[in-house]
Amino acid sequence: MSLPHAILTALLEKPSSGLELTRRFDRSIGYFWSATHQQIYRELGKLERAGHIRALAPAQPTRGQKKEYEVLPAGREELTAWVAKAEDPKPVRDPLLLRLRAAGVVGSEGLGAELGRHLALHRRQLDEYTAIEARDFPPERQATEQDRLRHLVLRGGIELETFWTKWLTDALTEFGGTPPA
Repeated sequence: MSLPHAILTALLEKPSSGLELTRRFDRSIGYFWSATHQQIYRELGKLERAGHIRALAPAQPTRGQKKEYEVLPAGREELTAWVAKAEDPKPVRDPLLLRLRAAGVVGSEGLGAELGRHLALHRRQLDEYTAIEARDFPPERQATEQDRLRHLVLRGGIELETFWTKWLTDALTEFGGTPPA
């Protein structure tokens, strides 16, 4: 149920076309809520039919013009109600954790390399997040409420990647391997 809310959030930040939304998902929202191009377009249609968004009239009609969408009052009300809604945390569903459990039954051949690969991926993501933090949230910047909330989301990503890099380093050490540098 969160994809429509992610789209409403993105459109309230800036009216956009489906293609622009896809690009924005790849660069920001996609770090914590991913969606394919097809999912975004399908959801735009549903949101439009529900009266939550509308396509803006193009400045100059041309063939093949991309539709740009904006949020209607009903969409803002839906998003506001969703923000205030209580929701329980979701359980972790990570295939790597399941592989570790399965290795206890069938053996761990090849698992060390996979742990090392995951560690490298999480280190790269952590580096990317910390670079974004340094660029977008320097200590001297006067933060608005919107900035503080965005920074909280980013800090959550940084903390998760910090957890995974530490946990994977410990797992590799316990597994008998040497974590890659």
